[in-house]
Amino acid sequence: MCAYRVLVVDDSAFMRKIISDLIVRDESFTIVGTAANGKEAVEKVKELQPDLVTLDVEMPEMNGLEALPLIMAAHPLPVIMLSGINEQGMKETIMALEAGAFDFIRKPSISHAQDIGQVSKALLEQMHTAMQAVRSRMERKEANERKAALEQENKTPLENPPEGQAVTEKRVEAPTEKTRITPPVSPPATSAQPKRDAGKPVQAAAKPETKRKQSETSVTGERKGQSSAQPSKPAKAPAAQPKQEPSNGTERKNRKLDISGTAAAKSLQRTDKAGLVKPEQRKTVTSSASSTPSTPTPSVTAPAIPTPPKGLSFKKGVHTSNFRKLVAVGCSTGGPRALKTLLERIPGDFPAPIVIVQHMPPNFTRSLAQRLNTLSPLRVVEAEQGMTLETGTAYIAPGGYQLRIVPGAGGKYTVSLKTEEARNGHRPSVDTMFESLLPLTSLERHLVLLTGMGSDGAKMMKKLYDAGVQSTFAENEETCVVYGMPRSAVELKCVRHLLPMQEIAPKLVQVVK
Repeated sequence: MCAYRVLVVDDSAFMRKIISDLIVRDESFTIVGTAANGKEAVEKVKELQPDLVTLDVEMPEMNGLEALPLIMAAHPLPVIMLSGINEQGMKETIMALEAGAFDFIRKPSISHAQDIGQVSKALLEQMHTAMQAVRSRMERKEANERKAALEQENKTPLENPPEGQAVTEKRVEAPTEKTRITPPVSPPATSAQPKRDAGKPVQAAAKPETKRKQSETSVTGERKGQSSAQPSKPAKAPAAQPKQEPSNGTERKNRKLDISGTAAAKSLQRTDKAGLVKPEQRKTVTSSASSTPSTPTPSVTAPAIPTPPKGLSFKKGVHTSNFRKLVAVGCSTGGPRALKTLLERIPGDFPAPIVIVQHMPPNFTRSLAQRLNTLSPLRVVEAEQGMTLETGTAYIAPGGYQLRIVPGAGGKYTVSLKTEEARNGHRPSVDTMFESLLPLTSLERHLVLLTGMGSDGAKMMKKLYDAGVQSTFAENEETCVVYGMPRSAVELKCVRHLLPMQEIAPKLVQVVK
């Protein structure tokens, strides 16, 4: 097997040497070139077409955040950001993850050999995971194309399907075939999403997909509820179908459609020549994530408070410590982008607190919370010791601490943070946070596992599920950057709602409200 070709980008010649030496310790990788700034990196990517790039965040002339979208446009591929520990570097790293970077590592400290060893281990692990994700997407794309070809062959004999099925089949197949033609990486959810959201009621948008995915979940009770709603769907589908038909059926517009189609075809050909097909999927996901801010912010005005509680900020919404529902979310690789998509679509008057564990080093979680707070209708904060949970607020576990939810005085619930041992290799750990919910039986608990490598969170989701928690969500393989944590939960048969990323928030809001 040929080694994966890596481009190393850093403005420091010494750091380029350090990173290159760390990478070539693994025979699976070889250094195909280096670049001293973002502008040079964009040119080298076009010229060398590497399989993977390590990209410094802070550089002169053009920094990593500015270069990233240009790299992804020229040659979509996994990009691992190398971040400094200063505040600006951390903020830009979070934004780079939103923009499509696969993951990030802290730059090693030159004066500490142990730190260099830890960074080397983390970097190589991420690189292997990134290339495995690329292979998985390529395999999934090939399987989808084969399936689409078979469906096309079988389509002609089914010109007159049984009454009540024709509209449903059209509704599912049309967007699926369309998305399989476009470049991969979670497009099914992205391109299908506008149709699902078009019928404003969340229930109407979410149920068909949920039913389609239910074969991979462990609870069949919901199928009954969906099947009862099924007869109403064919009535809506014909209304949506004609929207596409006129543009294709109008002879005057045929020429314009042919021209745009040709441009798209040329774009696809350029992508194919670039080498890695799969990472283009991540590009599609990125563009969908960046389009999500269209979700309107609820116009509920926050009650007048002289000064905000410690660690919190003024924001529209309803914030009260009296609640009977709680949402717990776990994620890892690809998590910042997934959290952006999730939290942008949850209204500020959400009647439950949301507690989040994202695998991330200390200080970076604060930057993540600050960034998400500017994008979400919810109030988003980094959790602090003893903080009382409130509705309409999302709490992100700080890096370096294990977070638990514990009962407080007056029927309230508070945050407990401890610097104890890592669990499943992580601190914070999703399993630790989920485990703390086991005794909180007076609360209606809702569990969510998003993209991430490993299996953190799956074991305790299973325990909670067996204890009666039936509201369990997982991101499906189509939209995951790394389908590890959700897959583990699916294999344990404790996931009730297996959905693409764009559909989780609407369904969660529907279930909780």
